[in-house]
Amino acid sequence: MREPCPVIAVIGASGAVGTEALSILSDRGYPPGSVRCFGSARSAGSVAPFGAHRLAIENLDALPKTDADYALLCADTETAHSVRDRLRGTPTVIIDNSSAFRMDEDVPLVIPEINSDLISHETSVIANPNCSTIMMLCAIEPIRRAYEINGVSVTTYQAVSGAGRRGIQELHSQTRAFLEGESITPEVFPHACAFNVFEHESELDPVSGYNGEELKMIRETRKIWNCPTFPLLPTCVRVPVERTHAQSIIIEIAERANIEDIRRCYANSSLRLSEPGHALTPREITGTDNVAIGRIRVDHTSDAMRVVLWACCDQIRKGAALNAIQIMETVEALNRDVVYI
Repeated sequence: MREPCPVIAVIGASGAVGTEALSILSDRGYPPGSVRCFGSARSAGSVAPFGAHRLAIENLDALPKTDADYALLCADTETAHSVRDRLRGTPTVIIDNSSAFRMDEDVPLVIPEINSDLISHETSVIANPNCSTIMMLCAIEPIRRAYEINGVSVTTYQAVSGAGRRGIQELHSQTRAFLEGESITPEVFPHACAFNVFEHESELDPVSGYNGEELKMIRETRKIWNCPTFPLLPTCVRVPVERTHAQSIIIEIAERANIEDIRRCYANSSLRLSEPGHALTPREITGTDNVAIGRIRVDHTSDAMRVVLWACCDQIRKGAALNAIQIMETVEALNRDVVYI
């Protein structure tokens, strides 16, 4: 890690993604003196863990005075807009985990492994895609580099932590209640999440029939791939898993392939490729950095032009906090000729 390190402001430091961002920054060797934590008036004055250290969480009002090089936004859309207004005209580069700016024409939507070329010296705001989009596109990218892709269908199996700490707490409390024969009253989700599966709780669009999570995947994929009409058919589902999403992805390719061809696509990628016969599960991927590819199938009824993947990803890490930090490090390397090790 170079010295001096950039000053990094983590907004929403007490939340699930903010806490994960602090853990990753510590693991990657950033010194505690280079990281500032910010939160709401409710969390200001408390502390956040940073490796062996504890960092004070400051009120968001103090943010403009920090002269931070980077602001990692791990909060909601309202906070994101507020931070952008507060930092307007400053050199601070904003990297936002919310959906506030993802579809803005002047804001790049970035997965570093796919489209880091969109970042320039003039970039001041960069959006982090939705966790399900990041996971799916990372899983597909090695194939996309080798084959023309004509369409994708995906079913997501999304952990309750996608709704934050309250989602995890609701799964725990409902599981205890169910096992003890007590009644369950959902609060975070519209349905009981313990021992249950339901379509993603985001608002249903009456025109398209897709829910909000599915529309995010469609719109974000088209923007990231710069393909405004790309045919993507998502079905997003919430499952009683604490952490780490899974996906079943069906990829329509323009030429024949076999499993060996597809496995070779992943040979030089950062993705984790399971050995044949290994049953990949979300639990084993929790806490890891890379999207993992499990069972691969080639559908011969499609003349071997349809590939089916099973994938898992810790959506709080690569699906949120880690992707944002990788974006930051991409900007830092571009602007300051930094080499990260």
